[in-house]
Order: sequence, then C-alpha cells, then structure tokens
Amino acid sequence: MEDFSRLHVKDYKYWNVSVYSNQSYLGRCVIWCIREDAIDLPDATKEEQEELFVILKDLREACKNIFAPDWFNYSFLGNGTRHLHAHFVPRYMKEKEFEGVTFTDKLWGTNFKTDNEFVTSEEILQKVRLKLKESLEG
Repeated sequence: MEDFSRLHVKDYKYWNVSVYSNQSYLGRCVIWCIREDAIDLPDATKEEQEELFVILKDLREACKNIFAPDWFNYSFLGNGTRHLHAHFVPRYMKEKEFEGVTFTDKLWGTNFKTDNEFVTSEEILQKVRLKLKESLEG
C-alpha cells in the first residue's frame, strides 16, 4: 500500500484522511481505518461507522466549497490492499481547472476508473491537501 503520510489531511478518532496521489479526479481522498485489524466494511464497529459518515459529509462539503464537483462516488474495494479504507471520488461533468492544471472526468456518467496516465505533480498534490486541510479544520 502506498504511503500517504505526506498527503495527510486530517486525523479523526477512528479514521484518517489523505489526498490520493493520483488526482485524475480532483479532490480524491483515501479514508483509512486506524484500527490495525480492520479488514471489511461490515466488520466496522458502530463507532467507526458513525464517524465514517461524519467524515464523508465533511469531505463532501469541503469539496463542494473548494472544487464544486457535480457528484461523488464512494468506494470500498479492498482488492489491492486488504485493510478497511474508502476512496472518496468527486466527479465532474465538465473540465475543471485548478492551479493551472485541467482535470477532465473522462468517464462522467459511468463508474470511475483511475487514469494511470494522469500524473499529478507534488506541488498540485500539496495544494489540494492544504485546501482540504484548511476547510476541514476551519
């Protein structure tokens, strides 16, 4: 699993939030369950479940205010990493410009898929991270 510590946004009691290193979907984040033995979503404790929904709402509002996406996808796959985590994926009907970079949601209206050809510079990653951090802590 990728080390997301340099992209850390916020710690909660049961989860932490980091920006995903491939921003082909502007504002995409990973929500990681802190409990080491957490594997599958149905095994989340009641407290973890409740906090997860708070985080999803927090992220949704932050992204609406910062990037103005048109929709959101939430994914709990676990295919590549067997640990309880979620992908928070803002979706955009039209191209979105942020800090001089154009982001295009090529699959708008269908399931998201990471565009592995899209490279996000460290500068843009940190700007996305700081915007989200400021909004979530504000």
